[in-house]
Amino acid sequence: MTGLLFPLVLLANGLSAGVLVWGLLGGWPLMRSLPDDRYVHMHAFFATRYDPFMPLCMIVTVLGDLVLAWRLPGSASVTLVALAALLTACGVVVSLVKNVPVNKWVQSLDPDALPADFAERDPRAGWGRWNRNRSVLVVLAFVANCVALGLVL
Repeated sequence: MTGLLFPLVLLANGLSAGVLVWGLLGGWPLMRSLPDDRYVHMHAFFATRYDPFMPLCMIVTVLGDLVLAWRLPGSASVTLVALAALLTACGVVVSLVKNVPVNKWVQSLDPDALPADFAERDPRAGWGRWNRNRSVLVVLAFVANCVALGLVL
């Protein structure tokens, strides 16, 4: 079972880490620099594409790592996949508590008729900070999973 599960976990973890790194390097700097209406349009566009995809990848990573922690030989590899599960689970919590509510709010806005107080409520600074935090967590989980696989091989 671990022979099939490890590649699945690495795929799911790598996809989620890759999307988050893309966001840090390209998506977020662009969104941060846009005028308010363009930002709302872009953020809503990407949120509707990544919100269904990212939770699935992150949940597969957490559950797969937990199964691997139970099934793998060797304490170092078990520790690493358990750490990866914890790091990814923390990324899920950050997503659910901090990023997803902003995504949903931004999706509810009409870019052509923003609220008068949008400048005061602009979520970019907070969303960007939490996005960076969850990105670091998921990338560290990916590194832990890669090292664990190296120990098993």
